[in-house]
Amino acid sequence: MKAQVEFKLSHDGDQWIGRNGDFFVSGETMQLLDDDICRVLQESGQFPRGSSVRVFLGFDFDTIPTWLRQYHTHYFNRLVTVTL
Repeated sequence: MKAQVEFKLSHDGDQWIGRNGDFFVSGETMQLLDDDICRVLQESGQFPRGSSVRVFLGFDFDTIPTWLRQYHTHYFNRLVTVTL
C-alpha cells in the first residue's frame, strides 16, 4: 500500500525534521516526531479525525557529505501509520 504523505527526513543535531512542500514537522525523538506528524495532519483538515494515514519518511542524503554516503546503511527510511 502506498503512503498517503511523504516527508524528507533529516536531523539537525538536536531534532528529527520532516518536510515536504506542504508540511514541516520536528521532534527530539521519533515518538515526538510522530506526535508532531499527527498534530500537523489533523490541523491540515486533509484527513478526517480518527483516520489512519500512512506516512513515508525518506532520509535526505543531501544533508550528509558525498564521501560519507558510502556508509548510508547507518541512515534509514521509515514508514509509519499514524491515527489522527
